[in-house]
This record gives sequence, structure tokens and C-alpha cells, in this order.
Amino acid sequence: MKLKKGDTVVVIAGKDKGKQGEISAVLPKENKVKIAGVNVAKRHLAAKGQTANTGGIVDKDMPLDASNVMLVHKGKPTRVGYKIKDDGTKVRVAKSTGEEI
Repeated sequence: MKLKKGDTVVVIAGKDKGKQGEISAVLPKENKVKIAGVNVAKRHLAAKGQTANTGGIVDKDMPLDASNVMLVHKGKPTRVGYKIKDDGTKVRVAKSTGEEI
């Protein structure tokens, strides 16, 4: 997966198309990402015993497919590629500019 936690991305498909946010979680086995404030669903929580959980309706960030988001580099969406440096390390590069991310 070419996206990492903390990357700024823009949604390119779906009901939240055009929204921008930071990746809060990456789920590589499912090829999905969670973005703070995007694809929010209401969830009903039951109160559990005498803990701090009082129950009620809460907003929860739901995962989006990684193919529906695009990395934002210098303010513009770009695809991500890889490049092997001379010392053997693998780095991510922006396809649009060729710069390291």
C-alpha cells in the first residue's frame, strides 16, 4: 500500500468526493484507509456498566477504499510511485513532479 498514516489525501470518488483530510488509520489487508472527518457514520452505543461510556449516538469515521483517495503533494493530488536510491533505500515519489515525498 502506497499510503501511510499521517498523509494528506483527497477523496476522488464517492459521496465525499472533493473532501480533504489526514489519514488516521491504514488497513492494508482490506486495502482501506480511515480519514479524519470523512465518510462519517452515526453509531448507536449502549451504556456499559459504570464506566465512562454513557452510551448514545456517536459519529464514527468509516474506512474508504484506498483506490478512492489520492495523495496531496504541494497542494495538488498526485499518484504515488517508488524509486530506489543509490544507497539501496526505497522512497516514495510523486508521479506528477518526480519529487520525494
